Order: sequence, then structure tokens, then C-alpha cells
Amino acid sequence: MPGLLRECQSAIWRIKGETLQLDGRSLVMGILNVTPDSFYDGGRFQGADQAIEHGLWLAKAGADLLDVGGLSTRPGSTPIPWEEEAKRILPVIAHLSSHLKIPISVDTYRAEVARLALEAGARIVNDVGALRLDPEMVSVVARSGAGLVLMHMRGVPLTMQQDTHYNSLLEEIFSFLKERLEFAKSFGINEEQILIDPGIGFGKSAEQNMEILKHLESFERLGRPILVGPSRKSFIGHVLDQPSENRLWGTLACIGVSFYHGARVVRVHDVKETREFLEMLEAVERGKT
Repeated sequence: MPGLLRECQSAIWRIKGETLQLDGRSLVMGILNVTPDSFYDGGRFQGADQAIEHGLWLAKAGADLLDVGGLSTRPGSTPIPWEEEAKRILPVIAHLSSHLKIPISVDTYRAEVARLALEAGARIVNDVGALRLDPEMVSVVARSGAGLVLMHMRGVPLTMQQDTHYNSLLEEIFSFLKERLEFAKSFGINEEQILIDPGIGFGKSAEQNMEILKHLESFERLGRPILVGPSRKSFIGHVLDQPSENRLWGTLACIGVSFYHGARVVRVHDVKETREFLEMLEAVERGKT
């Protein structure tokens, strides 16, 4: 059965004291970048007050989760000190987690930032490094019971687009995620805490990103729900010849493909449009309003 009505080995996500059911409808994770240099919304919500206001708006627009990040991971980006990353996001996470019922995720690969964010109210760690880039991250997640997103990426954001050759794209991503799952479990992280993300735009060419979306269900063999994040990325611009501000329709097309190939969570900038798009797809699948 297509879409989110597909059978999944496990559609439960445990996130620090709460269990999310991922078999009823697709969840929308709203992106909240508190950065000056993210590829699409960099600089729009730099101040805590602006970021908080936007986070509240995303929740009102239909976000099921919010993903707050203070460090750009766009291709070629260079890291900032962890203290600056934490300073950007902690007031935002603290306010949103105390004023919203929906879970807050912290988008970081640094253990100390994750630890502080979880203390401030976050319940999920979205780690683009899949526990590789900071040796302490696995312990932070294991001790906290937080939800965890493991994403495929080659190297680090600064260099990830320098080599996009794969001998077998889907199998190499699958093997990487399988190894990272086993690594996390070996440190006491329950597999029901984990989602997997094939890493659209992270060390892949435009053609490879589209191949991943077309064959997303191949990662269901890992037994964990799939998150995808194609929102306004450069491969959409490559196909449509459009700048990031004109990639909404291309993003929704990718979300539609992801829906029919097994995605349980979609990470997007455009929450309202995505929520309505998915609600319509789900209504058609179920044959009722």
C-alpha cells in the first residue's frame, strides 16, 4: 500500500518520555535556523525574539515538530565555536519548549550543544554526523533518552560535495546507516528512539538525490522510520533552474514522491503548504475527508 499506509516494521518513535506514533499520518518537522548563513533562510531569524516568533508561527501553521539549529551545514560551510552555536539556540529552545506542546529537536552534531539543548527542553537530537563527528554525542543521547535522527553524510559539510562518486549509491547509504544504528544500540540507545535520514543534499549530486527519493523504500529494510529533508535544496534548483526562494513547488513534488515511497517525517521550511499538501494526499489515500 502506498504512502504512509505502507506497513512498517516499527512506526514508534520514543523521544525522552513520549512515544510518537508514525503510522497515522506523516509528520511535518518545521525548520528553524537561527543562523546568518543558512542557504535559504540565513539571517531571517538571527535574534532570539525573531526566531521565537517564527517558531510559534510554524507551530500554528501545522508543524508536528520543530528543528532548531544554530550552525549552518550547507555545502562548503565552516563551523563556528560551539559556544556561539549554543548561545544562538538555547533561549529559543527554552521558550518554545515551555510554550508549545509539540516536541523540539536540536539540529547539531556537537555533544555539548545537544546536552545543553536537551536540558533547555529539546527532546530530539538531529545529528547530521550520525554520531561520528563528536565522540561524546552517543553518550549524551543514551543518558537522556532523547529521540535521535541518524543521517548519512560523507565527511563534513565543508568537504562533503567534493566527492559524490559511489559504486553503489543505495547500498552504500544503507550499509552506513545500518552500521550507525548498530553503533547507537551498542551504547544503550533503544532502536525505537531512532529515525534514519538518507541525507538528501549531503554529499550527493542532483541525480543521486533524485535516485534516493525514487527508491526511498529500500531503506525500510533497516526497520526504522524514514525522515527526509529535500526542502528548497539545490538539486531542485538544478532541475527547475530556480533560486531557493522559488523552489516551493519543486519541494512539494519531492515530498509527494517521498510520501509514496515510505517517508514518515518530512523536514521543511514551508510548513503550512506542506501540511495542506500532505493532508490532501492522505485524504485521497483513505478515500474520505
